[in-house]
Amino acid sequence: MRNVLDFLEPRPPMPTDAPTLAAFDETFDAALAAGGTEPINYRLAAPRWQFICHIADTRAVLLHGSGNPAITRFEPRQPEDTTEFGNRNAVYAASDGLWPMYFAILDRERHQMTLVNSAVRPLDHAGTPGEPRYFFSICSSALAVAPWRQGTLYFLPRETFEQQPVAELAGFRAAILQWASPEPVTPLARIEVGPDDFPLLARIRGHDRETTFARARANPEDFPWID
Repeated sequence: MRNVLDFLEPRPPMPTDAPTLAAFDETFDAALAAGGTEPINYRLAAPRWQFICHIADTRAVLLHGSGNPAITRFEPRQPEDTTEFGNRNAVYAASDGLWPMYFAILDRERHQMTLVNSAVRPLDHAGTPGEPRYFFSICSSALAVAPWRQGTLYFLPRETFEQQPVAELAGFRAAILQWASPEPVTPLARIEVGPDDFPLLARIRGHDRETTFARARANPEDFPWID
């Protein structure tokens, strides 16, 4: 039996030094104090994605990526999703920084594309989550034209959200980093991002739409439906 982990990308290394982490916290606290009326003015030397992931990992917030820079309230919507959890009317967000950034930088308004993606934390025998792992893919026809854009990440409060249940994947159990809220959500803060901020840009795969979705229909549990 194949191990799905063989197809998942690890998160690049995060900083661990106290001054950098303190600067991340101070930057986010200042944004909260300002009421989130303006995008976070990020001026730190550390890459923007590291700041975003640190806040996602350490604060009671979730993140949502969008091409719209001026959302003041998120309303539940019905997506197209193959999973029971993802196929309902809700506001969706992630307890991770990179997964929503992938959505923020994909220009799906100008380029038609299909997406196959996930973000998980593998669980050990005691149920303790490990480091995040990712799968990012868009259809090959879109990937060929580099369909990137500038986007915005929104920091949302967790109170009304529930997390997707633990998944039993081929070879391991994992916490899925997707959450859903049946109620509208007002963002706490936001930050602008671009393709250069996404550390796994070169690791976004291309897939054939018809082949991938035929495999998904034939064996829904065989994510990510590649050889």
